[in-house]
Amino acid sequence: MNKPAPLIAIARHRLSVDGAGVTTLVAFHGCPLRCRYCLNSQCWEPDGIRQWMTPEALVNELMKDNLYFLATGGGVCFGGGEPLLRSDFIVSFCQLCPKEWRINLETSLQVETSLLEAVIPYVHYYYIDVKDLNPDIYLRYTGSDPKLLMANLQLLAHHHLQERVTIRLPFIANFNTDDDRQRSRRQIEAMGFSRFDLFEYKVPQAPA
Repeated sequence: MNKPAPLIAIARHRLSVDGAGVTTLVAFHGCPLRCRYCLNSQCWEPDGIRQWMTPEALVNELMKDNLYFLATGGGVCFGGGEPLLRSDFIVSFCQLCPKEWRINLETSLQVETSLLEAVIPYVHYYYIDVKDLNPDIYLRYTGSDPKLLMANLQLLAHHHLQERVTIRLPFIANFNTDDDRQRSRRQIEAMGFSRFDLFEYKVPQAPA
């Protein structure tokens, strides 16, 4: 499949941000969530699309970074938005790009499990933005239910991929507490995941 997908950004020469080595971030338009403090709100705004590209065109564009990828063990990180909404695109890209490129994924896992299943053979590492596993907190913050997220975490655990996953658990002022976050962590640790990124969202200040 070589259909074009909408992108909001291609960010080059990123180091120690989206995976090992020098990484190029490819951010897709489109997201199933409506998070209160979204850092990339252009991903769901109708005028947020910067360009459309096919998998082949993207591979050709990123060949400019090939020497950096090979020299540092880096590669491409797909983000967004929600990259798994474009799983067909990612699979086609991975089938075309050099096998030495490392493929990382930044995802909320808030998609049907079949979309995650399709990319598992190609993805080297996952950064999963969990928010919070308390259904009420998750709903208030994202507008969605965490059932799909949980099903996809279980799918990754079923494939014994826990060591290739970092779970991002933020403290979100006015939405969760550190106790909430620790409860989410224990629930995820019970599935065998052990790598966590604990941080605090910087809440936007209301204009004076």
